[in-house]
Amino acid sequence: MVNNKNTEVLKPLADTPYQAYLSNVLQVADVLKWILEQTGPADVQMTSFSISEEFLRRIFFIEKEGLVRTLDIVLDFKATNKTLILWPFIAQTVENCYLADNHSKLLLVSNERWKVAVVMSQNLTRGNRYETGSISTDSSVFDSLHKQLEYVITRQSVPFHEVFRNRIANH
Repeated sequence: MVNNKNTEVLKPLADTPYQAYLSNVLQVADVLKWILEQTGPADVQMTSFSISEEFLRRIFFIEKEGLVRTLDIVLDFKATNKTLILWPFIAQTVENCYLADNHSKLLLVSNERWKVAVVMSQNLTRGNRYETGSISTDSSVFDSLHKQLEYVITRQSVPFHEVFRNRIANH
């Protein structure tokens, strides 16, 4: 069931290949769930400067609904200490977590039928401030962002489990 606060701000993906929002009622997890309710189970990739326990809890429940097939996240090196504290929860919820010099906030959702790209201002956290986002179902937009993100993952990032293992070994 699509959440009412989402439908007040956002239009159905099938009807609107490009849309933008400025809202203080939508969280990234709301937007993700809204997309997945329309696309069905999909692969998800996200980037953010940081992540919070509240966000991970929402992702945990979205995954329990069977809407997420795979989940990869890229976070910033500067948020490593906070990320280390959340590692047990991240390890249970996120398939692959990477660290890079990253300040982007990106959400990519894809399956056999859909390619959805969201560029947004909000980190993977919970807040009640105005945040903005731009949503596209244009496959060329998705493909371009996906290719660039894959470059960051394969050539500019460190798998977080390696950072975590080194941190434990040095203590």
